[in-house]
Formats: sequence, structure tokens, C-alpha cells
Amino acid sequence: MINYHNKKFKAISNSTNGEVSSQMVFHYIQVGNILTCEYAGGRIIKGHLIGLVDDIGNIDMRYHQVNDSGVIMTGTCKSTPEILSNGKIRLLEKWHWTCQDFSAGESILEELG
Repeated sequence: MINYHNKKFKAISNSTNGEVSSQMVFHYIQVGNILTCEYAGGRIIKGHLIGLVDDIGNIDMRYHQVNDSGVIMTGTCKSTPEILSNGKIRLLEKWHWTCQDFSAGESILEELG
């Protein structure tokens, strides 16, 4: 299992219907196979995620956040890890809003540091 504990990630791309931007950093905390994170930045005033990490590092997560319009947004996300040549982790994400227009999108996060 990939351990994401204390790893920081930044978005390098996102679908246009998403709210995550390169202005925010995700600092993951992992205990056992449970992953959590608080985040903020860009259009997001405050957000939280909780997920489960499987044996090969895939993450199945749920998130909720308040955006700069004062709207609570919720969704689901499946992240697939890819190990880069420098040893850092890239997360290929497929997400889906569970509110508003219920649209879906994709984003890519890369490990910092």
C-alpha cells in the first residue's frame, strides 16, 4: 500500500467544472487505510475529504467544501496513483459532484517537496 501520510499535493490540471486550482495544497493524513485532509485556497474557503486507500494505493474518497459564493459543494472521487521517474506520486482523479449539476470531471495532482 502507498502511504500518503504527511504528503502534500497540488493540482496541475482540473476540468473547467471543478473548483480545485493550483492555489491550494492538499496535506494528507493517513492512519491505517483511512485518509483525511483539510484544504482551502482559490475558490474554496474550506474543504474536507475522507477516503479509503486500497492495497495498491487507489483512493476512494468523499469531499465537501464551501466555495467563495458561500455554497456547500459535495462529491466523490477515485484517485489512481502513478509513480513518477523522480519517485514522487501523481494522482489521476475522476470525480463527480453529488450536488448542483451532478457533473463529472478529471483532475491531476502531483506530490510536492
